[in-house]
Amino acid sequence: MPDKEGTIQGAWTSSKKKIELNLSLIVFQEDNTFITYCPALDLSGYGNTEHEAFASFNIVMGEYFLYTTRKNTLAEDLRKLGWIVKNSKTKPMKPPELSKMLESNKDFNRIFNKFPFKKIDQRVSIPSC
Repeated sequence: MPDKEGTIQGAWTSSKKKIELNLSLIVFQEDNTFITYCPALDLSGYGNTEHEAFASFNIVMGEYFLYTTRKNTLAEDLRKLGWIVKNSKTKPMKPPELSKMLESNKDFNRIFNKFPFKKIDQRVSIPSC
């Protein structure tokens, strides 16, 4: 859940183990709507304020992890997004570099080149694959 400054707080919880890592979030405004976008997961949330956009993103991210873990497709989906997913306990997964996402992700490239934005590196907990 976002705190008063709009950062995402909280952790993914399930019966599986979780992994803590930093993800970059891009916050921008389009057509009077605030959007929080995570290019590494290709997920976004939106609202009338930054706080609402963070709250919406947190819900979307939670639903994404819930769905992909229930369907047992998280590792496959992350690989499609450019993640390195290993069966190692020390370094089990790594999101793609922002520069690579700029080349391969049309939406991220459009945001990066069209809108003023701020980048927030946020520590999140995701289910282990």
